[in-house]
Amino acid sequence: MTMTRRQFAQRVASIAATVAVGERSAGATDHSVSDRAAAEALGHDMSSMPAHWIGKEQIAFLVYPRFTALDMVGPHHMLSGLMGATVHIVSKTRDPVKSDTGLVFMPSATFEDCRADLDIICVPGGTEGTLAAMQDEATIRFLKDRGSRARFVTSVCTGSLVLGAAGLLDGYRATSHWAAKPVLPVFGAMPSEGRVVRDRNRITGGGVTAGIDFGLSLVGQLRDRQYAEVAQLIAEYAPEPPFDAGTPARAPADVRALTDPMFVDFLKQAEAVGREAFAKSKFL
Repeated sequence: MTMTRRQFAQRVASIAATVAVGERSAGATDHSVSDRAAAEALGHDMSSMPAHWIGKEQIAFLVYPRFTALDMVGPHHMLSGLMGATVHIVSKTRDPVKSDTGLVFMPSATFEDCRADLDIICVPGGTEGTLAAMQDEATIRFLKDRGSRARFVTSVCTGSLVLGAAGLLDGYRATSHWAAKPVLPVFGAMPSEGRVVRDRNRITGGGVTAGIDFGLSLVGQLRDRQYAEVAQLIAEYAPEPPFDAGTPARAPADVRALTDPMFVDFLKQAEAVGREAFAKSKFL
């Protein structure tokens, strides 16, 4: 479809209004009506917007104590900009959930009242908090149930270990934080290269910042490339890191020597916890 400059500008402005509405919302954000109304109230012409730019996805982010905030916040920013989507932050209770850096999140739904059928369920990662989540029967039971029906079962960073513990990566290619990828075979998963790895309806993102790539790529799949590019532009997502040490292959040897030992204990625990949780999940 060919657009004039004016039409494209109108669409950019409309999505900008959508993002603003989503960012002002607390808890679950239902954009099915408010996005269009907000944009039109600001004087943006919505008549030329493609029908497929408005969806009705139900999206849930599973959070737990001491998860890594950026694992969730990056994709949440992108996916909450999907016009028509409803985004839930789900936890065992509605009590505030503190991340591993002390940021506090307010769940909008519990395991019991989260809707049964989801389009997307996403699990962020962490370290100690992730190990605890892998061992929590209520968390694994919830994830198994919703993941068995979700259109997309997804994770960021070591969130893939939680998916694995719930038996949701058995036979699938997947990724995780670079340090945790060796644990994936414990769950029957096949470690694969890439910041975002897709295998059928399983989509896993690499470590922490890869969640932004994951979220943006899913926006493009659920809407179209142009919609995703507008979202990218609004977010000014054009990474130019001040240092080139973001992957094991590119990090200097002395940096690897300092970093690798930090994960030794976690990997031992993750493998032991993962084997036990994976076996136990078959009976939950």
